[in-house]
Amino acid sequence: MTKLNQANLDRIPVPTPGYDRTALRGGIVHFGLGNFHRAHQAVYLDRLMTLGQGQDFAIVGAGVMPSDARMRDVLAGQDYLYTVVEQSAEASQARVIGAMIDHLPAADGAAIVARLADPAIRIASLTITEGGYFIDAKTGHFDPAHPAIAADGANPAAPKTVFGMLVAGLKARRDAGVPPFTVMSCDNIPHNGHVTREAVVETARLSDPALADWIAANVAFPNGMVDRITPATSDRERRMIREDFGVEDASPVFAEDFIQWVLEDDFPQGRPPLEQVGVEFVDDVTPWEMMKIRILNGGHAVIAYPSGLMDIHFVHEGMQNPLVRAFLDKVEAEEIIPVVPPVPGTDLNAYYAKVAERCANPKIGDTIRRLCLDGSNRQPKFIIPTIADRLARDLPVEGLALESALWCRYCAGTTDSGAEIAPNDPNWDRLTAAAQAARSEPAAWLGMAEIYGETGRDPRLAEPFARWLAMLWDQGTEATLRHYLRG
Repeated sequence: MTKLNQANLDRIPVPTPGYDRTALRGGIVHFGLGNFHRAHQAVYLDRLMTLGQGQDFAIVGAGVMPSDARMRDVLAGQDYLYTVVEQSAEASQARVIGAMIDHLPAADGAAIVARLADPAIRIASLTITEGGYFIDAKTGHFDPAHPAIAADGANPAAPKTVFGMLVAGLKARRDAGVPPFTVMSCDNIPHNGHVTREAVVETARLSDPALADWIAANVAFPNGMVDRITPATSDRERRMIREDFGVEDASPVFAEDFIQWVLEDDFPQGRPPLEQVGVEFVDDVTPWEMMKIRILNGGHAVIAYPSGLMDIHFVHEGMQNPLVRAFLDKVEAEEIIPVVPPVPGTDLNAYYAKVAERCANPKIGDTIRRLCLDGSNRQPKFIIPTIADRLARDLPVEGLALESALWCRYCAGTTDSGAEIAPNDPNWDRLTAAAQAARSEPAAWLGMAEIYGETGRDPRLAEPFARWLAMLWDQGTEATLRHYLRG
């Protein structure tokens, strides 16, 4: 067993960085060093550096929560090296990734802002999850009145949030006459660049309207679509990296072998030539973004809640269940795909077939619980817009109404077997209360305006939702799925 660090690289029994890491220079500050970033953006950069390019775009990690200190400590103990294991159904391949060179002290606003002010930093990127953007579901826009944002507005010199730190870093650059960095969101949010732009500009406006106007006029916020299934790391993955590959890695990342990144080419201060390693640069990412969010992420929700209610643990096990797989196929074919706009050079049905293949990959070990996580933030982005589009065209929403009822039933807190479901959403208490009330009064669920907005008031959703929810409580998930599939 070989402990992963720089000194041991020549003894590591899997491929390691084929470039001189001492020659790397930080060019990207990245907020949120979770598994997805480390299996996606960092992997692309590692591939590019292997070609001898992008050496001045190494990653400097940043985390705004005290809890991020653990990740920093683990990665620092390995000289910011970690292993990515890419898994197809047939094989697994491991590689050590070396594109990261530093991680700033967690929640140290002064240190993070100082690094953002460094002219060498040309990109600030983010993977802070869908719930990290302070979006008010009622309006669909950034909420500057959120207490954390309001606190940064009142004390901009000592920011605590990502957006407060970005504003402070941009202010320092403006005041020093240094061109601004590009802000690049890598989260699964429709128009993630536009969303990030609004958050940064409006955070600045709370304390310095002139700075807000300068940011709006001078800072680039490209939209991007990112995709790779990347489950959480547990003791299972740490054991596998030791036993299967002979590497002692405290923070490995396991991911599927599929990877995709479509990005608008808007980087005024320059960018790494990522097109050389498979990133697609386009003028407008919207078609790819909507395809992925609705077919893949929406599909995840369709798999998640019936599987969770039937005590299925892994995603591939859900896909092996004939009822769950048939439910997914039917909802995708009849309700989701028909309202996804065309994507240049892409067959949507073929794209879905690949999605289904990926979800069925038994090597990934992705869990149903992860897919069920944070529905209060994910449903308004991945499911409810499709419902709204169908209603606007006067099309039925039976399958999506059932998906909504399954989510409601899941949030009631027990599976069909009576097993307790541990809290699995930042708003779990609110959701559980609404779900239990909805058993007798379905409007208690659809009436959550911060999630459903006006769509929840439409009787064309309310009627099938109430019918399916009653059936789920009376007959259980399996019988309800059979009834739906019989048409």
